[in-house]
Amino acid sequence: MSAELETTNLLLGIMAAVSLLEALALIAAGVAGVVLYRRVMAVVSELEARQVAPAMARVHAILDDVKRVTSTVKEETDRVDHAIRSTMERVDDTAGRVRSNVRTQTSRVVGFVRGLRVAIETMLRTETRAHET
Repeated sequence: MSAELETTNLLLGIMAAVSLLEALALIAAGVAGVVLYRRVMAVVSELEARQVAPAMARVHAILDDVKRVTSTVKEETDRVDHAIRSTMERVDDTAGRVRSNVRTQTSRVVGFVRGLRVAIETMLRTETRAHET
C-alpha cells in the first residue's frame, strides 16, 4: 500500500506544481494586461492630443463661423423684410393718393363735360322750340 500512496502523493505533488505554475501564469497575464492597457491608453491620449484636439478646435472654429454667418443672414433677412414691408406700405399709400387725385381731377373734367352737355342740350332744345313756334 505504501507504493500506492507514493504514486498518489507524487501525482498530487505534480498537480500542485502545475496549479502553482498556472497561478503564476495567470498573475503574469494579468500584469501584462495592465501594462498593455496603460500603454494603449498612453498612445490614445497622445493621439488625442496630436490629432483629435486640433481637429476639434478647427470644427469649433467652423461652427463659430457658421453661427456668425447664420446670425448675419438672419439680420439681413429681417432688414430686407422690413424694407420690403415699408416699401409696400409706401406704394399702397402712394397708389391711394394717386387714385384720390385722379378721381378729383376726373370728377372736375366729368362735371365740366356734363355741364357743357347740359348747356348744349338746353341750347338745342331752345332752338328747336323757337323753330316750332
